[in-house]
Amino acid sequence: MTPPLRLFHHPEWALLFAIIVVVALTTLVDEQHTYWRDFLRLTEAQPPLSWIDVLRQTAFLGIFALGAAVVIISGGIDLSSGSVIAFSGTICASIMVLLAPAEMVRGLPVGQMVIGTAIIGTLLVGVLIGSLHAWLVTSVGLPPFVATLATLVGLRSFGRALAESVTAPVYRQQKYQIEILDSQFRYLATSVWIPVVVFLVMAAALWVLMSRTVVGRHLQALGGNEQAARLSGIPTDLLKWLAYCISAVMASIAGILYVADQAVAAPQTLGLGYELNAIAAAVVGGCSLQGGVGTIPGTVLGALFLRTVIDAVARIIKVGANVYEGLIVGVVVVVAVALTHARGARLRGRSLFAGSLGWVTMLNLTLLAAALAWLMGPKLVDSVLRSIFSLFKEPGEAASLATELTPDSFIMALGTAALVLVLLLGSRLWKTSGARG
Repeated sequence: MTPPLRLFHHPEWALLFAIIVVVALTTLVDEQHTYWRDFLRLTEAQPPLSWIDVLRQTAFLGIFALGAAVVIISGGIDLSSGSVIAFSGTICASIMVLLAPAEMVRGLPVGQMVIGTAIIGTLLVGVLIGSLHAWLVTSVGLPPFVATLATLVGLRSFGRALAESVTAPVYRQQKYQIEILDSQFRYLATSVWIPVVVFLVMAAALWVLMSRTVVGRHLQALGGNEQAARLSGIPTDLLKWLAYCISAVMASIAGILYVADQAVAAPQTLGLGYELNAIAAAVVGGCSLQGGVGTIPGTVLGALFLRTVIDAVARIIKVGANVYEGLIVGVVVVVAVALTHARGARLRGRSLFAGSLGWVTMLNLTLLAAALAWLMGPKLVDSVLRSIFSLFKEPGEAASLATELTPDSFIMALGTAALVLVLLLGSRLWKTSGARG
């Protein structure tokens, strides 16, 4: 039996604990205490909108993050998820325009047959995109990074050209985006249960595939050592085709849901930068970018953790929180990968800040921490103080006290830089003395 303390060595348990901590801190720091108020409203007729939004957004992210995780575990990388989402959404809308032009122009229901045909056609396009990636990687011999980078750039432009060509004869003008107002189609995403159920079903199916079948073990072996897997008689090219098709189809499903949610297929903006979110969820969930390591439950929790953190920032910073979303995702990815490599370096007896490069890195981290404190620190402190004072004061008085006590951004940046520098110097000196001892 695994000792209780050893459970937190598994990324799933650590992530679950981290999610609980983020939710608890957000509940305390959020001036409106939204999570707590929504919990108290569970028995009322009005639904807890904050939790619904978190679950929906987690499902959207998690669906295509699962596909990215399968590719990463198999030793590859898929940078095209965001563009596949945009292109697939455009394909779905274009099929509806071609099959029901009059209804689409007038914003009328197109019918279940048209919706079903559009969904099936979009999924088939996902299979074709995955097959293209596999062919570029296996037959042409391109690195996965280059192969998927090409479609990352190309599919988005292709989607806009397709939208303009399809809409020109129907709408009597070229449109770079296609509106979809069918209520039945939109219900696929506006209802919380459909995206969540799709996400959970896909996660369960991929969990069975990766952990309970020979194919899953072969995919992990492929990511661990491709040459050894090939010499063992494993059909590596076929497995790569399967992995990239799974990733592309998952992104296509997400594209359908995003278009249904936003009521418009906008290939220039839809899914922009989402490939980083997919890789982030997989890496935070325990997938190694070197391949061969990772789990589906970890990816599910990674997607939930990422969305919880983004939602926490929105509730704490409030005004302009979306500006920091990409920054936070990037920091989370770097921290997750750094912690994984730090543990391996510690086991090998190496220091992360050794040599002259270590000094430069310490300077970089100190400046980064100071910049973050300068940009976000006053907002975070103001929100925390307002939350604390709101327990004892009226809202207006609490806001006034918080504003008076919030330190200047320059002072916060200077103090944060000093603290981080002391911690890094202490870590370096401790490692140096340990090595000498």
